Amino acid sequence: MGFFDKIKAGLTRTKENIGHSLDNLFAGDLDDDFYDELEETLILGDMGVETTMKAVEALRSRIRSEKVKTPEDGKRCLRDILCELLEVGDPALCTEGSPAVILFIGVNGVGKTTTIGKLAARLKGEGKRVLMAAGDTFRAAAADQLSIWSERSGVEIIRQHEGADPAAVVFDALTAAKARNSDVVLIDTAGRLHNKQNLMHELNKISRVIDRECPNCVRETLLVLDATTGQNGLIQAKQFQESAGLTGIVLTKLDGSAKGGVVISIADTLQVPVKFVGVGEGIDDLMPFQARDFVEALI
Repeated sequence: MGFFDKIKAGLTRTKENIGHSLDNLFAGDLDDDFYDELEETLILGDMGVETTMKAVEALRSRIRSEKVKTPEDGKRCLRDILCELLEVGDPALCTEGSPAVILFIGVNGVGKTTTIGKLAARLKGEGKRVLMAAGDTFRAAAADQLSIWSERSGVEIIRQHEGADPAAVVFDALTAAKARNSDVVLIDTAGRLHNKQNLMHELNKISRVIDRECPNCVRETLLVLDATTGQNGLIQAKQFQESAGLTGIVLTKLDGSAKGGVVISIADTLQVPVKFVGVGEGIDDLMPFQARDFVEALI
């Protein structure tokens, strides 16, 4: 099953929430009532007020300038606009150089460890030598959970005891990666947000270790978000963006969410590309994000 089919299946609940309303809307006249109802529908799909207003105003302007008359052409315009809102950077994961370092951040329970395991399996399947670093040393059994994914994906893991210094784990992992000629190092981190100062301190310490041990490496900082949290996920994303600086978003549990519109809201608000979406429980259910297919599946 390709991306389009999986994303279409994953967006079933969101489509049930807003897709049918959009179908009904575009079956009528493109008048003022249409725009009012379109705003309400997109907000209900968790696109957020600001992003929704931007999209609706852009649609109003495009319909006027292109003299759009038919509902299908109106839909096409909306799809194009939503794609433009999503295309805010390169969605491809950068793994050039040896080793490339990918740091995963996000609160507990969003599927961060599972995402790392799935991505490890994907990268190994592409022929890359992958190493995991169990940098979440604060959550009980976090390293054990990552070890299970290490076995499932056939990828080596570097870990220490619970409560160890995360930066020390990262140091060990980078040392091992250089010795073993690894292509990619995937680093898990503690899912704490309640104390931004501690989070910033910890991430800065990890960052210094990476700079010292792999000064010229390509680095990605990916925020993992749970799609079912909707606009709460956007609030989390803003806080992490301030603390860590992000190069990409991974949106998990899209298949269980009726709030898939938050993907557009997050990309537009943060101007950070969505790089992967999780659309199921299987090891191959982490899919590289494709904006056009996502919008086509939604509308």
